[in-house]
Amino acid sequence: MKAVYTRPADARYELAGPLGAYLDAVTRQWLLAAPAANPALLDMFADRDRKPYRDQVPWAGEFAGKYLTSAVQILRLTGDRMLKKYIAGFVARFIAHQADDGYLGPWPTKYRLVGTAPNVKIDGKPYPTWDAWGHYHAMLGLLLWYEDSRDKKALACVEEMAELFIRKFEGKRRRRLVDTGSTEMNMAPVHVLCLLYRQTKKQGYLDLALQLVDEFAARDQDGKPLAGDYLNQALAGRPFFETPKPRWESLHPIMALAELYWITGEARYAEAFEQIWWSIVELDRHNNGGFSSGEKAQGNPYHQGAIETCCTVAWVALSVEMLKLTGNPIVADEIELSTLNSIIGLHSASGRWVTYNTPMDGVRRASAHDIVFQAREGGPELNCCSVNGPRGLGMVSDWALMRDSTGLALNWYGPGQIATRVRGTALAIRQQTEYPRRGGIVLRVDAAKPVEFALKLRVPSWSRRTRVKVNGTAIEGVPAGEYLVLARRWRRGDRIEMALDMSLHYWRGEKECRNKVSLFRGPVLLAYDRRYNTMDPAAVPVLDARGLRGKLAVVDDAIVAVDFTVADQILRLCDFASAGEGGSPYLSWLRVKNAPKTDFSRHNPLRSGR
Repeated sequence: MKAVYTRPADARYELAGPLGAYLDAVTRQWLLAAPAANPALLDMFADRDRKPYRDQVPWAGEFAGKYLTSAVQILRLTGDRMLKKYIAGFVARFIAHQADDGYLGPWPTKYRLVGTAPNVKIDGKPYPTWDAWGHYHAMLGLLLWYEDSRDKKALACVEEMAELFIRKFEGKRRRRLVDTGSTEMNMAPVHVLCLLYRQTKKQGYLDLALQLVDEFAARDQDGKPLAGDYLNQALAGRPFFETPKPRWESLHPIMALAELYWITGEARYAEAFEQIWWSIVELDRHNNGGFSSGEKAQGNPYHQGAIETCCTVAWVALSVEMLKLTGNPIVADEIELSTLNSIIGLHSASGRWVTYNTPMDGVRRASAHDIVFQAREGGPELNCCSVNGPRGLGMVSDWALMRDSTGLALNWYGPGQIATRVRGTALAIRQQTEYPRRGGIVLRVDAAKPVEFALKLRVPSWSRRTRVKVNGTAIEGVPAGEYLVLARRWRRGDRIEMALDMSLHYWRGEKECRNKVSLFRGPVLLAYDRRYNTMDPAAVPVLDARGLRGKLAVVDDAIVAVDFTVADQILRLCDFASAGEGGSPYLSWLRVKNAPKTDFSRHNPLRSGR
């Protein structure tokens, strides 16, 4: 089986606007600076057998791999030469720490991949290690780097790790990976084993992956689940939050289900994957596009627990797989929602830090202030979120422009251009737009020579009235929540004009958000920010959805700002991503009366009403 959509590996991006600014800031202020400022990032691998042992958190082994994955994903969008050179050096230093048996983790020799180590404690108590989880991230980062650079040493390093897993865990006579504990995390290598099989076609990697999927259903002697039983639970129609292990880390082993569908063609893998994805959209994706509360699915999108950066990044990665699997533009809407609001919002505009928690209402703080216990000697800024956050931005390269059997699908709207090849012909798609501030988009399709293909334009589900012209000729009946398919012979200078409907739409809350509403303008969640207003959060006036009109305002440190006149005072709302940038309190659930209630559906997962 083949994915409906694939990432054009040859695509080259020149992105401007807000995303371009964030990409540049993150590259300069974090990706190029972090390893030197945090030498423990690699030192923990070099001195793993040094006594006294380095104190570690259970997931310490993930930091280098997450950093590398983020850097490669950002590089795919920027093509930054300095970053490329830097990554090559980082990879060389990283793989130099691989042991002769293939091990590339931070734990002493006798504790390799056994689930315990003498130098890991939480609150002074021994704690299981996430050693396999750390290897997963190392393997993923190195494999992504190999895909782009063809660095054979990086691929060999990944294969040696995979062979180590085979020797330790494949077959009934050996200890199972599921028995090493922390299975939400430690079962993750099943995903990268599938990726590695597709890259190399070596049967051993697939055999172990299939074994690990069987282990999803493993139970202890008392019948208690050892892992999440993701496949069987999903096939039974159970939502993700009701599975035995609904933590966010589980999304990584779940991604193997999509891969196995493409490898084997067995429909049950795709069915289970889609069931999990849709259950999360309905029950655990928040108004800002963030995922989980308190690091796990709760079955409640209004739950006030922490919305961790790593959780949302994993959700976007899962959603990219869903888009590749189905080709459903509603999925692309969901990815855009998460990217423009939560992913950008979890980053400081300086590029220097990310949050641990990006709440629906509250304040934003650097992750180092929230999860400071992760810091250690030689790595004061290292934590799970600081190394993982940039990946969220970089994954735009996975879904912005996609390829299918008929041509190209354009999912990302924003100023800049994307260049690729179609049927052997060089082609660039240039966008002139202020999106998401305004809904007008001018696309210029420049082909080196005339070439026939279908260009699919994502028409967001929230854009009820979309106008499109091709070379001045209007297209009638543009559907919302579908792709507009323009199949023609494209020539240099062909021009497409789009006008998306940016009118206000509402999600009326329930449970903890009862009597409150999320207000959206196009894909952007609007939020009150104390720094733009004279009133305190408790004094924000009640809005009336009937006849509510806003006026765009120009604010230097906001992507979108809208002024509303309420009871003779001005209420300024900004885009959620910009809210709280200076540490000021913000609200995204507002008091709005007369807003329509719209139930969840797969055609309107945001519950948008007007």
